[in-house]
Amino acid sequence: MTELDLLQKLADAYGPSGHEDEVRNLLMEVLKGHVDDMQVDPLGNLLVYKKGRSGDGSRVMFAAHMDEIGVIVVDIDEKGFLRLQPVGGVNPLVLLGQRVQFPGGIVGSIGVEPVEDPKEIKFPKLFADIGAKSKEQAEKAVGYGTMGVFYAAFQERDGIASGKAMDDRSGCAILAQALLEMKDVGNEVVAVFTVQEEVGLRGARTAAFGVDPQVGFAIDVTATGDTPKAQPMAVSLGKGTAIKMKDQSLVTPPFIRDLMVERAEKRGIPYQLEVLGYGGTDAGAIHLTRAGVPSGVVSLPTRYLHTPAEMIALADLRASIELVKALAEEPILLPSRV
Repeated sequence: MTELDLLQKLADAYGPSGHEDEVRNLLMEVLKGHVDDMQVDPLGNLLVYKKGRSGDGSRVMFAAHMDEIGVIVVDIDEKGFLRLQPVGGVNPLVLLGQRVQFPGGIVGSIGVEPVEDPKEIKFPKLFADIGAKSKEQAEKAVGYGTMGVFYAAFQERDGIASGKAMDDRSGCAILAQALLEMKDVGNEVVAVFTVQEEVGLRGARTAAFGVDPQVGFAIDVTATGDTPKAQPMAVSLGKGTAIKMKDQSLVTPPFIRDLMVERAEKRGIPYQLEVLGYGGTDAGAIHLTRAGVPSGVVSLPTRYLHTPAEMIALADLRASIELVKALAEEPILLPSRV
């Protein structure tokens, strides 16, 4: 399976927050026989182990989240229309006119009650239409509390891929492919495919407590500043992986940032430096675990975040894989605080 095939399978999988089973099973199938051990913890995080050379390096945790944003059914009216609330950061304006997929392959179209002002388009005005003729018929097909995700086709052309759930199935693909390619690992690597990141970094928080890493890295997407009249940001599609310096959940320690830059330059990996003015990643939870864990983020430049048309460059995906390998394979020695 190529990394493009892996990315597509992961992106197409159903996996809103708290329902990551399909994604986890796919990753376990791909990694079976290529790692030293795999475990599933009580919350559903998948922990994958690669043993390092004895006495070398540090215990390093890599984290990529399996869940995607979505909607949840909170009510069904007498005509069979589903009322919804968001699961994660879903913009109702983005959702309007889209289709969402529920378990069992049931697809609904998103409609809106009549409004006079676009500012009135909020979740209480939206509904999903699955073609049901009555409340009873809808309840049999899609029950209360059922989650739906964007229904969108994966597409790749000229090295550019787009579709739903690049956030963060692309990170899962990066981490899984890096695990498959790692050689002579110089650290004790624990790769965690986490649950429920989109609703509060929950899986990473509990997994990091159990792993007790000395160093942590999240692999996630980041925004770009290269579209028309975009908010100024020195990150572009196709110019390499991004090394995070700051977002709303993390200020990367200078020695971690410098380490990442040094490893990228040593191996000729194209990279960009990233400052994100909003949002966060699993590193925000990892670095606050126990007595503190110095952490960084390998970021994948992505356009149109939290939409069904998230877009990445495969060259950036490959650069991110190479950076994860560089961080895992060469020993990481922590600076003395004395």
